[in-house]
Amino acid sequence: MRMDKLLANMGFGTRKDVKKLMKSGGVHVNGEIVKEGKVHVDPDQDLVTVFGEEVKYKSHIYLMMNKPQGVISATEDSEHETVIDLILYEHAMYEPFPVGRLDKDTEGFLLITNDGQFSHALMSPKRHVPKTYVATVRGKVIEEDVEMFKRGVTLDDGYETKPAQLIILKQGEISEIELTITEGKYHQVKRMFEAVDKKVLTLKRTKIGNLTLDPELELGTYRELTAKEIELLLAK
Repeated sequence: MRMDKLLANMGFGTRKDVKKLMKSGGVHVNGEIVKEGKVHVDPDQDLVTVFGEEVKYKSHIYLMMNKPQGVISATEDSEHETVIDLILYEHAMYEPFPVGRLDKDTEGFLLITNDGQFSHALMSPKRHVPKTYVATVRGKVIEEDVEMFKRGVTLDDGYETKPAQLIILKQGEISEIELTITEGKYHQVKRMFEAVDKKVLTLKRTKIGNLTLDPELELGTYRELTAKEIELLLAK
């Protein structure tokens, strides 16, 4: 990789900015000053420093966010705050995007990355990656609902959902439930409960595939995934 491209990708400014930086003599490769942007380096083998600070190159980032309500799952929007607005520059410079979406009024586990293949692997309908939600629901959720969800319910547009696992956590006028689905139709969880004459009041995604949302992540915060967590997400 060209030296100027590496530094630009790592947030040291435009190619013009990087050129000035290199001319200043502050860039070293394996201890030697490099002033020409066309010099090629191997980010995995060569030690690159800028004014003595090591530049750790990576091409992709993988973030776990606990999305709050009121924020939309998009890269940019003229009217609303987006999940990318919550990310620090050191991660935003990779131009990441949300993997799938959570509704504006839904909170919880959202993956953010700049790896298109990773996103496709998780979002592909062929993989049927399960997603788990907890919700409060207006109306008494009963065992008949559990059985109906297990068979699949018919939504308002005639679509019949794939089998889903519904667990009743608390039963009453306001019920608390956990629901695991393997698809992601528009407003699916809300529409599934509407199909049984109930209304979702609050909704939070807690799990994607085999990975559970970090309980230490407060709403609106995020962290990078570990290599083991990435492997867990991609496991079949």
